[in-house]
Amino acid sequence: MSRRRRRPASMPAGLLVLVLSALLLTSVPTAGTAAAGTTAGAPGSRAVPLTELTVATEQVASGLQRPIAITGLPDGRMLIAEKAGTVRAYHPDTGLAAEPVLDLSARIDSSDNERGLLGITPAPNFARTGMLYVAYTSLPAGALTLARLPIGAPQRLQVLLTQEHAEYGNHNGGQVAFGRDGYLYWSTGDGGHANDPYKAGQDLGTLLGKIVRIDVNRACGAKPYCVPSSNPFVRTPGARPEIWLYGLRNPWRFSVDPVDNSLWIGDVGQGLIEEINHIRPWQGGANLGWSCKEGTPVFDPEQCRPGVRYVDPVFEYEHFLTESCSVIGGVVYRGSRTPEARGTYVASDYCAPRVFAVRPQRDGTYETATIGNFPTQPTAIGADVHGELYVLSDYPGWLSRVRFERVPPASAGPATR
Repeated sequence: MSRRRRRPASMPAGLLVLVLSALLLTSVPTAGTAAAGTTAGAPGSRAVPLTELTVATEQVASGLQRPIAITGLPDGRMLIAEKAGTVRAYHPDTGLAAEPVLDLSARIDSSDNERGLLGITPAPNFARTGMLYVAYTSLPAGALTLARLPIGAPQRLQVLLTQEHAEYGNHNGGQVAFGRDGYLYWSTGDGGHANDPYKAGQDLGTLLGKIVRIDVNRACGAKPYCVPSSNPFVRTPGARPEIWLYGLRNPWRFSVDPVDNSLWIGDVGQGLIEEINHIRPWQGGANLGWSCKEGTPVFDPEQCRPGVRYVDPVFEYEHFLTESCSVIGGVVYRGSRTPEARGTYVASDYCAPRVFAVRPQRDGTYETATIGNFPTQPTAIGADVHGELYVLSDYPGWLSRVRFERVPPASAGPATR
């Protein structure tokens, strides 16, 4: 699941790369990931400094069994995936439905803390087709699996793509999301254990440690999908053409900003750094560094190659002294209830559920701040059809609604710069 992917022994030690105050109050260099002219929010929004924002949560449902992924439907419902393979539905008017709307438990290997039903998203034409896309670790050996099926019809499930992952139970990735380009994106972990045992992060011949992009609206030959001709490695000998990004350790949660089709990726670190990456649509083929690098520090010099350009995170933090353990990538707020917060990316950490806010600036830097706390053990952050946010809590089994509030400037700390 989303606990930090540990070294073989126990909780790793490390010293803070940044003093906590610096972490919260400084902008992070773009490292080539942002473009000048970026706006903080949608046109007409009244963005305020992040230090003038805070978050509040309201628990709206309980009794979930290890809720692990969440997505919004056009009819206002939220679908919540539970680790063992069931999917529950929540609507703000009627609450959490008593019975699952989908049960895939007969197909799913949930034997390890990180295996199970991992991701779920509706097709862009869901209102007409009822089609869902899911990612999970399948029986009998935990293969990473991407599939689709109509809601409520598990017997019609169609497997689209798989990647063997039998040796270790951790680092499965598992997020699925559609971009504005109509293509489906899927994240995978590096194969598990620790130290990138298969050196998969930098290996274009495997889907491990990658974000994949495929066209699920067509079939090509025997495959129930096509590879977009604009994918970066379609003409690279020995490379899997489905790969969109590489150099990832365990991108447990990523999201697509519906405004500009950029990807925001929370990549879980090993013993030192948790990181958030922001990748624009024109950066297909970007190398995010693992396992040459863990965040910005070099991790394994033998995996570093001369002349290779690595795209650094736009935000990173150490976790040892702050009791953090695993970044939980979130989403960009595009709702209407708080115009001042539009364009703000929100993420958290499984063990220390502070709310990290990150926002691109016009000069190519990123404004960052910590703007409150989520309930315990967040596993996923999602948006409803209106762009308003919800967060899941693992073992408590909670669903909470998220809202932004203004902090009076006199009470706010120094602005980020």
